[in-house]
Parts: sequence; structure tokens; C-alpha cells
Amino acid sequence: MGGEAQPQQCGGLFASVFNSKHVQDFSVSTLTSQNTPVLNADEIQEVLQRLAGEIIHNKVNFDQLVLVGIQRGGVHLAERLSRILSEKFSRQIPVGRLDVNMYRDDLGQRAAPPVHPTSIPFDITGKAVVLVDDVLFKGRTVRAAMDALNDFGRPRCIELAVLIDRGHRELPIRADFVGKSVTTGPCDKVDVRLREDGDAEGVYLVCA
Repeated sequence: MGGEAQPQQCGGLFASVFNSKHVQDFSVSTLTSQNTPVLNADEIQEVLQRLAGEIIHNKVNFDQLVLVGIQRGGVHLAERLSRILSEKFSRQIPVGRLDVNMYRDDLGQRAAPPVHPTSIPFDITGKAVVLVDDVLFKGRTVRAAMDALNDFGRPRCIELAVLIDRGHRELPIRADFVGKSVTTGPCDKVDVRLREDGDAEGVYLVCA
């Protein structure tokens, strides 16, 4: 591995957390209740439309674009983004599902995690992969996702799209496409509810 080149991280996935260009601020100082709405159903769809537009603006060759959703919420969002992009380009944008629980660096410190299906029915070698997740927090899930992707090929580059970026990174990872940036306390929770799970759709900040 000494001289072997590693897959390029497009847009600086490992770059400084503070350089993302696609961030909308939502200060925790404006939050007054214990369960504060951040996005409603219509706003989630508007955010996904915007993220799709940013992906389009950033891509040169859409023939190489694939989306991989991180189980669970990231899968639903990736499928929605694929539908939006496919309508705009009259071609299907492939979507994969990735479970990262067995790749986490804290696996030995947690109870046996639930395992969800992984399905990537295409070769990612040479592809421009956009990982999709619902919430970006410490960065460890994204790191596990990139480790897991190694089992499926060597992508040309990897980018990250998230619905919510809540800060508190423990690794030098940032998202290339951010729906909303929410300032949170380290013990707060961001609750993402999606209709695909049978929930009334919305994103809420649950203050500790």
C-alpha cells in the first residue's frame, strides 16, 4: 500500500469541516422548546430539490454518477434524490443501500447493532459515488461507510450529501451537499421522521 494511490475524495470530503459552501444556519439560540421543528414535509422536499440541483451543478459526467444511501434514513433520501435526478435527465440514476454497523470503529463498545440489508447491484469502480445520509454528526458513520465501500470496488471519487449537519465532528469529515446546518448541543438529538417509515414527516431538534 506504500505507493498505491487512494481514491480521490471529490470536493474535499476529508477537508476542513468549516469550509462547506452549501450550508443554511439554524442557531440553537433560537430554540425555545424541548422538541423544536427544524423542517416540515414540504421543506424536506424543497431541500432535496436544492441538493439535486447542487449535485447537477457539480457533475460533469452523469453517466458515472451513482447514489449510495446509508441505512436507514439515508436510503430513503437517496431514493428520492434519484427520482428527482432521473426526471431531470430522463435516465435512471442507480441507487445502492449500505449498512455500516459492522464497519464502525466502536463496534466492540456497543451492544450487537441491528443489521439492515446492504444492496449495491452495480460496480462502483470508476464511478462518482454520492453517499447520502440523514444526519451528519461526529463523522464516524461516514468513515465506516467509506470503509464498507471498499468491498464493492474503487470509486473515482466519493462525495457526501446530508439532510442535516449538526456539527460536533470528531473526524476531519465534511459534507459536500448540506440541506440544513443546525447548531446543537452535544447531548441533543436530531429526530428525522420520513414517510417511508410510516411517520408523519418532519425533522425535530430534541434538546437535552
